Amino acid sequence: MSEARIPLSEPCLTGRTRDYLDECVRSNYVSAVGPFVDRFEREFAAYVGSRFAVACASGTAAIHVALRLLGVGPGDEVLVPTLTFVASANPILYERAAPVLVDAERETWNMDPELVAEELDRRARKGLRQPKAVEAVHILGHPARLEPLAEACTRHGVAWFEDASEALGARYADGPYIGRHVGTIGRLGCYSFNGNKIITTGGGGMITTDDPALARRAKHLTTQARLPGPEYRHDEVGYNYRLSNLAAAVGVAQLEQLPEFLAAKRRIAARYDEGLAGLPGVTAPPRARWAEPSLWLYSVGIDALLFGRGWRALVAELEAASGRGVDLVVLNDAPPLLAHEVVADGTCLVCRDEDERVRFVARTVSRYLDTAHLRRVQHAYLRERTEARRARPR
Repeated sequence: MSEARIPLSEPCLTGRTRDYLDECVRSNYVSAVGPFVDRFEREFAAYVGSRFAVACASGTAAIHVALRLLGVGPGDEVLVPTLTFVASANPILYERAAPVLVDAERETWNMDPELVAEELDRRARKGLRQPKAVEAVHILGHPARLEPLAEACTRHGVAWFEDASEALGARYADGPYIGRHVGTIGRLGCYSFNGNKIITTGGGGMITTDDPALARRAKHLTTQARLPGPEYRHDEVGYNYRLSNLAAAVGVAQLEQLPEFLAAKRRIAARYDEGLAGLPGVTAPPRARWAEPSLWLYSVGIDALLFGRGWRALVAELEAASGRGVDLVVLNDAPPLLAHEVVADGTCLVCRDEDERVRFVARTVSRYLDTAHLRRVQHAYLRERTEARRARPR
């Protein structure tokens, strides 16, 4: 472990990456037109089982275009989960619509579909305007429970789509969607190829759909809505959202290695499972019996009272033990009314396929659980919480 920091996740640019990039340079196809863009779209669609795939500049761009395709505009509302990356919600605001936050469920950490159904039913009973769309996010590589969500949206005529930015490779292992990949159930699916994702193009995204009309318009919007022909004519507001041939070449090489990357993620998860098993206050990531998660980033729930400390103390302990920085991402540090008691605190742990790093993190976390130390910290924690409550203005 020689680097200055222990990174959270790193790209693995092996396989035929260099060969494909050399091919781009030799052919002079380096921008948004080129054979690797078309190839990446075809091979990605074939992998996930979608009829069409449209490459774009980022996962955020994919979500933005999906919202446009579903007609989201000023004054509309879009239901989105509280527990997700901000890029799930930002594109809603691009269109001057309003994100409506829905709490997560304990089983998957994804949007609670029962709450969605209750809200749509409530609006229908009272004659209120329904949301324009529902964005189902597959958080941290775990499939969301889509069947009740899809049924509720269909019953009320509400469009819905999938944000699978963090979940490429995850599938349904049981139920009505058995064998299907996340991102292929709704009318539209969105994926991200950011540098920390399970495959990367440096930065990029993909939109999937079985609808040829949606696929054509997605390609139109991502290419500045330019009409065919020699003139620069545009029939609506479009975006410079296309993926470059260079980035797509990296994507093709990455896609060829995706099964290996998924296997590595599962090995990492097994090591963490072993190292953290039985620790009070530490909740392992969800694995619903009907789901085959990709385990993109191994994430744990932390109950500060049972564990002995919150996530800030955990980061400090890891850095002190290693003598250098450790990259951890806090998933949820919201008040209980927002967090819906899914996790008290949460963090993503290092997710690289190296025994030394994974075991180091697991050992350091487990050291917190010395009984005498735990009792002292718990008493201090309770005292601090009690004093904080007394100090609040009434």
